[in-house]
Amino acid sequence: MADHADPTDHADLDALRIRFARALHGARGFADGPDPAPYADDLLRRWSQPHRRYHTLAHLTAVLDHVDTLRQYAADPDVVRLAGWFHDAFCLPQRSENEERSARLAERALTEAGVPAQKAAEVARLVRLTVTHDPADDDPDGQVLCDADLAILAAPPEAYAAYAAAVREEYHFVPEDAFREGRSAILRELLGHAHLFRTPHGRRHWEAAARRNLAAELAELEKPSR
Repeated sequence: MADHADPTDHADLDALRIRFARALHGARGFADGPDPAPYADDLLRRWSQPHRRYHTLAHLTAVLDHVDTLRQYAADPDVVRLAGWFHDAFCLPQRSENEERSARLAERALTEAGVPAQKAAEVARLVRLTVTHDPADDDPDGQVLCDADLAILAAPPEAYAAYAAAVREEYHFVPEDAFREGRSAILRELLGHAHLFRTPHGRRHWEAAARRNLAAELAELEKPSR
């Protein structure tokens, strides 16, 4: 895609527009409100920014798909779906406040789009939760969003390798030794958690594979540089 192209001109994004509209209608109680299309298109443009390598439309779609898989565990699936849409709306690897900026965008845009203030604030809270991916035991919506966001960790080895390579590309400006050190610290922290996933589905179907992938990547990163 050329950098000057409008990513929202592509017909294959119509399904994502429909998914956003359904989640928005559900969150505002199916009451009348502004047309969802401009809000969806703004988010689609953000997710299509050319500097993104992992946090792309493919990741957005995967998160939404995983939320649908886990929807039985959510208290308000449409709020979780909207949090999925907004959780990486800002994605500048050099910046540390992406989640906060994304949360503020969610609260502002969703209130304008007719979502009750309490639900818009809940979407923003869920977006902020993706900083730590550490939802409370009594936070089913947080558990669903975090599990959906981390589900890539349990991908087949080839897909996981592609994910890890894409993350490295997003952080291309970080020197190799510094990246290895920082990435290794993140992987060790994840592996130190009693559970990577909080929903019953995540623990049953994703936990073991994710731990294998993380351990394999960590072992590769810790090999002596040649």
